[in-house]
Amino acid sequence: MNAYDFDKTIYKKDSSTDFLIYCILKHPKALCRLPSIFAGFVKFFVLKKGRKEDFKEKAFSVLKYCNSEADIKAFWEKNSSKIKKFYLSQKREDDVIISASPRFLLEPICTDLGLKHLICTEVDINTGKFFSQNCWGEEKVVRFREIFGDISPDEFYSDSLSDTPMAKISKTAFIVKGEEILPWK
Repeated sequence: MNAYDFDKTIYKKDSSTDFLIYCILKHPKALCRLPSIFAGFVKFFVLKKGRKEDFKEKAFSVLKYCNSEADIKAFWEKNSSKIKKFYLSQKREDDVIISASPRFLLEPICTDLGLKHLICTEVDINTGKFFSQNCWGEEKVVRFREIFGDISPDEFYSDSLSDTPMAKISKTAFIVKGEEILPWK
């Protein structure tokens, strides 16, 4: 089995950001959440206070103004073309997608791709509240081990060195830069 990060690895951008922008443009009432999102951004990324989950919950609070399931379906109809060609040419049914993005967003595209294994952050589709820790860094290994035990991925792909914990438990790991695949550093 091979394991892949999703955002900027097999999807060209950050799917959560793309989806939130899509929702705000489609549902202008969601614009009222921008001051809160900006404040959360400054607190976490500039002042280095609080938890990433707190910032992300503020961002996903726009879901209160959306028709989430219909919006997700329409979003993927528009954005599934952002799945990278390298991935489409090598994907396997037993691939594992492991991502900090929410399950409600990634599950439909994983189903469309014929993938059965998705490990990600659990977020309420209607409120944006987190049900789990953000599936990032070492948490990815914890979640992977909960499902697969001591099995190691044959190959692991990510765009970010924050995924070094997953790279370390994999037989081989690669950094993805656009469509270019490089050995892990």
